[in-house]
Amino acid sequence: MKNTTSAASGNTSGSVLGSRIRFAVITLVVIAVYFWSVQGIHFEGIQGTAGTVSKSILQGFLHPDWSFVYIPEGEDLLRGLLDTLVISILGTVVATVVCIPFAFWASTNMSRHLAVSGSGKIVLSVIRVFPEIVVAILFIKAVGPGSFAGVLALGIHSVGMLGKLYSETIESIDRGPQEALIASGANRLQVLRYAVLPQVIPQFLSYSLYRFEINIRSATTLGLVGAGGIGTPLIFALQVRNWNRVGIILLGIIVLVILTDLVSGWVRRRII
Repeated sequence: MKNTTSAASGNTSGSVLGSRIRFAVITLVVIAVYFWSVQGIHFEGIQGTAGTVSKSILQGFLHPDWSFVYIPEGEDLLRGLLDTLVISILGTVVATVVCIPFAFWASTNMSRHLAVSGSGKIVLSVIRVFPEIVVAILFIKAVGPGSFAGVLALGIHSVGMLGKLYSETIESIDRGPQEALIASGANRLQVLRYAVLPQVIPQFLSYSLYRFEINIRSATTLGLVGAGGIGTPLIFALQVRNWNRVGIILLGIIVLVILTDLVSGWVRRRII
């Protein structure tokens, strides 16, 4: 009995020692990585005009240009925010529709051969590699500057992420309804219609709303490269250092993002 207790105590001590060693090794690796990262930062000191510029920016934020909110005869904040919202909605709709076949292609339980689903996952990974701004620049060269390029950029980029999330949802479905329909003689289309889609559609809608929230934020920056939205007047205001206008534009973006998050979160809770 004593030998058994001693052996158990020895195993526990060895396990604790091994855990401490692993923790120490991981800590040292993390510290080494951070140290290596810091070495790549070349800090050349604070500019002499930093104080003056920072004060001007703060004054602009504290005293926003309210006259830019609505201008009947020209470009204003409300039109820019509406343009951003439309770009986000259309880009999300495009991605939601286009990514569905990619999601089924990349799902391991929707094909008999691993190479088929593996190739689908690789395609989705390649699509996700390029940021929205890079894709927007490419589309600007192809279709010209404007909101259309922004919609295409958001839509194509979102296909990669939504396709990945959709495929993971398809892979986690309950196989029972599928097997029951197959046993009763249903074809693949009927299995898809009555066994797969009812399980995945609520999650698909939830992911689409979440992606829409992300696209709202992304659409605000696409105008910086000429792809429409509120980013276009923002970059113009930054270039001429009109900090009052920058302040009202950023305030409008904050309000738009908050309202979008609230509405999207409420709808997502109702779906799930």
